[in-house]
Amino acid sequence: MTRKIFRSILAAVVMILVLSFSVVTGILYRNYTEVGRDQLKDELSIAAVAVENEGLEYLKRIESNRYRITWINPDGTVLYDTRVPVENMENHGDREEVLEALEVGYGEGERLSDTLTVKMIYSAGRLEDGTVLRISTGVDSIFAMMSDMLLPLIGIMFLSILLSAFLAKYMAKRIIRPLNELDLEHPAETESYEELTPMLGKINNQHKKIAYQEGELIRKKDEFELITSSMKEGLILIDKQGVIVSMNSAARQMYQVDESFVGKDFLTIDRSISMTKAIRDAIKGRHSELKEERDGKVYQFVINRMETEGEITGAVLLCFDVTERAYAERNRQEFTANVTHELKTPLQAILGSAELLETGLVKEEDRDRFVGHIKKEASRLVALINDIIRLSQLDENGEFPKESVDLYQLTEEVFDALKVSAANKKVELIIKGDHYSMNGVRRYLYEILYNLCDNGIRYNVEGGKVTVHIQKMRNQIKISVKDTGIGIPLEHQDRVFERFYRVDKSHSKDTGGTGLGLSIVKHAVQYHNGVITLKSKPGEGTSIIILF
Repeated sequence: MTRKIFRSILAAVVMILVLSFSVVTGILYRNYTEVGRDQLKDELSIAAVAVENEGLEYLKRIESNRYRITWINPDGTVLYDTRVPVENMENHGDREEVLEALEVGYGEGERLSDTLTVKMIYSAGRLEDGTVLRISTGVDSIFAMMSDMLLPLIGIMFLSILLSAFLAKYMAKRIIRPLNELDLEHPAETESYEELTPMLGKINNQHKKIAYQEGELIRKKDEFELITSSMKEGLILIDKQGVIVSMNSAARQMYQVDESFVGKDFLTIDRSISMTKAIRDAIKGRHSELKEERDGKVYQFVINRMETEGEITGAVLLCFDVTERAYAERNRQEFTANVTHELKTPLQAILGSAELLETGLVKEEDRDRFVGHIKKEASRLVALINDIIRLSQLDENGEFPKESVDLYQLTEEVFDALKVSAANKKVELIIKGDHYSMNGVRRYLYEILYNLCDNGIRYNVEGGKVTVHIQKMRNQIKISVKDTGIGIPLEHQDRVFERFYRVDKSHSKDTGGTGLGLSIVKHAVQYHNGVITLKSKPGEGTSIIILF
């Protein structure tokens, strides 16, 4: 307020100075021009008498740097000029002062020079022979006069502004001092201008009301934060302008922000177009829901409009982590589709062969081949069902009896079960390490070794090797199964443990298997709190390492 009063006084002084200068300059210039015009008229009357008596001889004797005399015929041609040769002069019949002199006997005119610093004034009179005698002189224009007065004016204005600034500052401080000394914390006890007494009374009443309301707000805020902080769901309150009003800890953790983002625009934490549209729809009164995947997790957002006493105040956003449910649903759908496909394939083969046998279209010598085909597909179907049952048991995380299992001996049992398939593929089975035991479910540990070795044989090259190495490292047991097979491309390595996933689906029938082996391995390792890693290069084989 001090600055405002100071600027107001200073601006008024400057405006008065500028206005005074403009008025005084205008009056002075008008008087200056009128005096010059009267002098020129007197000079014209003297010259006119001399020209009428002596003619051209008089004009030739004139030598003047201040006045210029021109003698003009009634048709506008110049008879004589005291400064410019006649032959260089243009016709003056259209000059306003000449026209006026020819018409009424006397005429005046004025014109600015090209630089606007000099104004030419003209007086013309008609002589007895009808010719016109014109006399002219130059006077400073108003622009020139102002430039001459500029330095004195600047000095006067500078001193005036300096004095005004000092007085304005003093007056402003004197006016503001009582206001600055007001004790607004205790307005009832403050003495100031009489005009401020009603306002101070209102402020005192407002203090009491605000203190009560602040207490209520703090209590409600503490209750609200206590409730929302214990929520697993994210909760964000947004006003009509899209500014975050409140955000609980679950929401901050989801968006990976801290409390400093409260009070900022919601776009600073979420620039999703779909989210922006959902919030806008909610504020308009439409219930909004959307599901989005962020950083590998799936979230469901529910947005509704907030209203206070019938007025729209913003939107409330609830966020639910539905990752497990979404993944479970996706896995269920994929598993259902894959199981349907995998069961349908062998059943169709069995049904087709059985129908051919039933109709008698099969030759006697081919009957054994068709019966063998039915048996093979039935065995494949039984293996698939058994694998599905194993996976189902592992998914249920049921408790099964554990025992001390010698992993070296268990590997020998697996090699004994696979020796026929290894011999058919001409794959050498090698076991390294020593007899190390661990506490676990024997059947699941057998499944791990069997499926890994079976895959090593199936996807190996003729004459290749499958090596199982059992080691003990401090408080861990390490099992590595390495083959010299075709290897797994990098883009498939993250998915080989998924159910029914095959790297090359076109050769699935040739290699056999149900597509569930590695998935069973993964779940069995997890059941024993183990860690499984895979390393592979196409053409160089695959190495799978398990740490228990």
